[in-house]
This record gives sequence, structure tokens and C-alpha cells, in this order.
Amino acid sequence: MREYNTLDDFNFENKTVLLRVDFNMPLDKKTLEILDTTRIKRVLPTIKELMNNNAKTVIIAHQGRQGSWDFISMEKHAKALQDLIGKKVTFIDDLYLDKAQNAIKNMEPGDIIMLDNVRKFEGETEKKTAEEHSKSELVQNLYPLVDIYVNDAFAAAHRKQCSLIGFTAVLPSCAGRLMEKELTTLGDIISNPEKPSVFLFGGAKFSDVIVTIDRLLENKTADKIILTGLPANAFLKAEGINLGDKNEEMLSREGSPENYDDIKRLMDKYKDNIFLPTDFAQQANMDRAEIAVSDLPTNYNLYDIGERTIEKFKSILSNAKTVFLSGPCGVFENPIFMKGTKEIFTYVANADVFSIVGGGHTVAAVEQLGLDSKISHISTGGGSLEKFMMGEKLPVVEALIAAKNKR
Repeated sequence: MREYNTLDDFNFENKTVLLRVDFNMPLDKKTLEILDTTRIKRVLPTIKELMNNNAKTVIIAHQGRQGSWDFISMEKHAKALQDLIGKKVTFIDDLYLDKAQNAIKNMEPGDIIMLDNVRKFEGETEKKTAEEHSKSELVQNLYPLVDIYVNDAFAAAHRKQCSLIGFTAVLPSCAGRLMEKELTTLGDIISNPEKPSVFLFGGAKFSDVIVTIDRLLENKTADKIILTGLPANAFLKAEGINLGDKNEEMLSREGSPENYDDIKRLMDKYKDNIFLPTDFAQQANMDRAEIAVSDLPTNYNLYDIGERTIEKFKSILSNAKTVFLSGPCGVFENPIFMKGTKEIFTYVANADVFSIVGGGHTVAAVEQLGLDSKISHISTGGGSLEKFMMGEKLPVVEALIAAKNKR
């Protein structure tokens, strides 16, 4: 028995459903056209199930945030969904006032409408409890017109925002199929991963990774941690390695002196479980040149792991049964520095392991390499995935649990 309701717990025939999804899409900065529809595709199972059950589906989502260049209406998103699902999706240029209310009242079974960007509501991003958010204009105007609230926005599940948790306090609520799949799959990985389990962290951020690694090793969720990208550079710096001015400058933008003290404590505690690169690829004269850690510092940027490190990490991964990838191994967008990411990700994809991929750039790299069909689970979460892996409670999930317990 799940702690929260799913679509299996409700009859949607002729019911009006408010579906919160995460359609915060990558846009072209010049044309504002949607560049990739993956986030819409991941929610199609929920939308199709509601449609096939003759529900009246009202979709709400956000794009960008007020003041940002990508803060636009949801009209393009409605069109993209319509093209993917092969059924009319009506965009309503309103969120909760008369136009939106009348559109909901006039819906027929099987209809799908999309309301405007929820972040056009000033109170959307305020951090409040579900009960506090339920008293907002947004919730008070919409909930009397709705029978059931469905949340399928796992990528935003770590946020205490109005449209994400406010409706759970006043409506029967459940998780959509994507939310259910994410929570089930990741829950199994956290509580009982097949051993040995290896977690690889890369990418261009490292401050949050420190706490995550500590939790994973302390809880014995992870047996080994492999570090690439900026996290690897930060750990090497904490061990007293001078990386060179350009690389040190990149680290200074992301971290603080306290971060390096935390890394030292972590390495003292888990030095046998954390694995760092032994060589790198740097950009010298517009070409790829490899350099050993023992030969640092360098005047060039370190943009990828080197060949010896690739082989070392493959050896560590060879005995794994569960592998989690979060962050590319280098600047994979540049073909010269795709090698580390390509070789490590391809090795994991072709291995007999349960593989999980999470984070926007990681997923992009996997898809660019054509490996997505070989990965066991691709998570839509970024911040929510990180929080979940650390064992922290997600506000959206807690709100869904509370909603089930109320009824």
C-alpha cells in the first residue's frame, strides 16, 4: 500500500482533473521556440490515461520565472503537446480569472485545455505550507471547479510552491504515472540497491555534491563514489593539488573555504570509497592534450578526464550492479572533450547493471550519444532528485501523503 494515491485510486470518468506538470522547457534565446519536448513526452502516459478515461483535463505548468528571458506564456507548450498527442489542446490565455473559469465550466469529457504560466500568479513561488497556499487566489478560484488534483511534476517536487502543494489541502489528490515511476524506482535504489553500487558525480557544480556524497556513503547506499568534472577538481584542490590559475578561478566561483574543509573531512572518513582522476585533458593550442595530475599546475583549462582515468574508472565500474550517473565527465558539448563522457557512459549503458541517469546535462549527453534506450531509468529530476538521493523529504510528496491521510 503506497503512502500516497495514484491514478489507480480514482475513477476519472467525466471528472474534471487539474494536472500539474513540469513543462519548463529549453528555449531558443532568439526565437523563444521550444528546443526539446522530452519533458512533455515523459508525461504523455498520464495525459493519455486521463483522456482515455474521459476526464476533462486542465493542465497547469510554469515556464521560466518572472524577470527571466524565458518567462513566456504556455501557448507554444499547448501546441507542442497537441502535436505529440494527436488531439486538440486548447490554450487559455488566463490562469484563474473569468476566462479560465468559463473554459473549465464548458469542457466536455475527453477535452484537454492548458492554462497560462502559473508563475504569472504573484504568490506562486512563495514558500508556504499546503494549507497556507490553499487560501490563495489561485487555489480558491480554481478548486471549486475541479474534482481531482494530479501532480506529475517530479522535477519540481522539492519546491513548496502554490500550484504544487496548495490544491492538495482542498482536493482529492494523487501522483501521476511519471511521479509514481520516479518515486518507486528511486525509492528502491535508495532503500535497497543491488550491490556493489557506484555513483558518479560530474558536471559544473560541486558544493551540493559534498553533502550528497556524505549521506550516500554514511547510509551505505553507495559503495564507491567516482568524481569527474568540477567536483573532481574541488576534491583535488582540497588535497593540496594546485590546478593552475584558470581552473582555480572556476572553482572560486562555485565554492567557499568551508567547502574545502568539508571535503577534507569527507576524504579522511571515506578515502577508500572516493575515486579521483589521475589525468586530465586540457585545451592547448585549440587541441586536446593530456596531462597527469602529478604534472599540475597548468596554464590551460582542464576540460575532460584523461585516458588513464577512463580506464581506471571502467575498472571500478566493471564489478558494479547499480550505477548512478549525475553530471558529464567533461565539457561534452565540445567534440574534442566528449571522450570521457562518451566512453564512461557507453560502458555503463552496455554493462549488465541497473543504471540511473539524472540531471539535465547528463540526460542531454545520454541522448546525444544515443544511449537513452540502454539506460534502465532516466530521471526527470534535478534538484528534486538530489534531495531525494540525500534522503530528504520532498514537499510535493509530503503534500500528497497528507492528502491521502485526510480522506
